[in-house]
Parts: sequence; structure tokens; C-alpha cells
Amino acid sequence: MRETEPGVGIENISADNLQLAVPNLHRRYSGVTATNRMVAPKLAKMFRAAWLGPDAPDGIARMGFGDLAKLWRRRTPLIWHARRNNEMIVGVLLRSLGWPLRLVFTSAAQRHHTWITRWLINRMDAIIATSDISASFLKRQATVIPHGVDTDRYAPPANRAAALAEAGLPGRYAIGCFGRVRAQKGSDVFVDAMCRLLPRYPDFVAVMVGAITGEHLAFANDLRKRIEAAGLQSRIVITGELPIEDVRRWYQRLTIYAFTSRNEGFGLTLIEAMSVGAALVASRAGAAELVVEDGVTGVLTPSADVDALVAALEPLMGDPASAAEMGQRGRERVLAKFSLDAEAAAIAEIYRTLV
Repeated sequence: MRETEPGVGIENISADNLQLAVPNLHRRYSGVTATNRMVAPKLAKMFRAAWLGPDAPDGIARMGFGDLAKLWRRRTPLIWHARRNNEMIVGVLLRSLGWPLRLVFTSAAQRHHTWITRWLINRMDAIIATSDISASFLKRQATVIPHGVDTDRYAPPANRAAALAEAGLPGRYAIGCFGRVRAQKGSDVFVDAMCRLLPRYPDFVAVMVGAITGEHLAFANDLRKRIEAAGLQSRIVITGELPIEDVRRWYQRLTIYAFTSRNEGFGLTLIEAMSVGAALVASRAGAAELVVEDGVTGVLTPSADVDALVAALEPLMGDPASAAEMGQRGRERVLAKFSLDAEAAAIAEIYRTLV
């Protein structure tokens, strides 16, 4: 076991000694990639590990497909931890050709799986589910390990007002909704709620951070038209996709976070927002009911319900001190239940049963 230095390559780890391969076989940056990037460096401190694919984080070695080919017919088993169908397919194929792989799959999906996914899942050596709901759809034994967040990186700012002032936006408080701008994320629900609430609360601005992809461009343009019609162009900001460090800074500027997804796997933004001390209003999607203590560490609402979102947000916008207190309780819950260290330790126990 050893810590891998940032930027180190697979050549610095013996092929026979490598213990864990972390595939990320997806070109587009996604929530799955984000969760993988956070926990992989923690695991690399416990196992000799290497990352295969784009968006490699610091703190773990990189490997290419040429490096992977060199592992054929090695004698000691290698853990292959997949998080997508294509990664399971590659793992099953490689094992059938002689790679000594132990296959692990993490599922966050809260839906019935296709036949090919079920077939692949049944060929895994271990299954992790991010919630009891996700586990219920797997049709085989799984270990429930919730996602965690790096509570040191996602920490409350020393001065939230000063952090917001750095952005140069009007107002004293910010409310955010992060994630790709599309219907599944409830971006329209957030915009409609802000068009109703911001005129009543002039000290607030709203921020949407997330990519706008080509297939959702018309949807995003419609949102911009609604914002313009309400005369709120300067108070509802859509940033587009940002580097992860900038995203963290935006989290720290928020007094309130709105999680508005219509459906979701886990919803990492829930615990990221709570970790920075933002008050949380969340639709009942993904892991919201697992993460949030309704009325204590956040407020739960029905999904796709603008009226319910407005009703939940308004008391917090009218009393920022109360919002700050809720944010503190949320931070304490994340520290107790959803830390990245706890997630990594639980995953490590699964690995140790396999090798």
C-alpha cells in the first residue's frame, strides 16, 4: 500500500504488483466521472491503483490501453471496478481472454435494468449499490455504500458574503442549482420558481452551473427567453460548464441550494451543497430521502412541482439566518454520514474480500 504522486504513470508501478484498475471509459464528463474522480485517489492511498481513460484526477497513476495489454496472463488477480455498462463489458471480455480480473460494479440507477445490464451484473464478483433503492433493482446481493464528498475541499467559506462579492453579482445572497441544463435535472422548474421569487427578494441572485449540450440547446434557449421575459437577466446567471475548482467556489457562495431533478441516480450535488453549509431544498429524487432529514438538514418536495419548490424556498429566502442554521446542520450530517473517507474505507473492504 502506498500513496501515488500526482501525475505518476503506470511505469512506476510493477505490472505484477498493480492491484486496482479504475476504468473511466466515457468521453463526456458526467456525475459518474465526478464521483469516480473523488474516491479513486483515496483508494490509491490503500491499493496500488491506476486510472484508465480521460479526466484522470491527481493522486492516482495513469495507464493506457497498451499498459493494460501487458497485464495479460499475469498471475495475481487485479480488481477492475466498473461503473458503466461499457466498463463491465470490457471487464468481462478481458477476463474471458485470460486477464485475471476480479470484477466489481457500482450501481446508482433507480430503475429496472435492461437484459444486457442484468446479464453483465450477474457476471460481477461483487456489486455495490449507492442506496437501498438502487440495490432493490439489482436482483442479486449488493453492498450498500453511499457516495461520499471530500469535506475538506467542499468546506464552508470563511466569509460567504465576501465569496459572493468576488463574483461581481448584485445582491447579498445566492441560491444555486447545479448540473447539466436539461429537463431531467429540473432546470426549468428552478427557473420558473426564480422568476416568481426573485422579484420579492431583491437581495438574492440565482446561479445555474452546468454544461449545455447540443441536444438540450433548444431547452436552454427557452429558459433564457423565460428569464428575459421576467426581466431577470442580471439576477439569474447561467454559467455553462466550468472547471471543478470554479464549481467549488460557486458552491461556497451559496446560501441556499435547490436540487430539482425529476429523476436521478444518487445526486452528488446534494451532499456537495450540504458540505459547504448551504441550506438545501430537494426534490424527492435520487438519494434525497436517504440524505436529507426533512425539516432538519433540508426540505423535501415533490419533483417537478414549481409551487412546492416556491413554498419551500420562500421561508429560507425570507430568513437567511435560518437558512445558515440549516446549512450548518447539513454540514454536520455530511461529516457524520457521507464523508469520502467513509466511502473509500467501505469500498476497500469489498476489494479485500476479492484479492
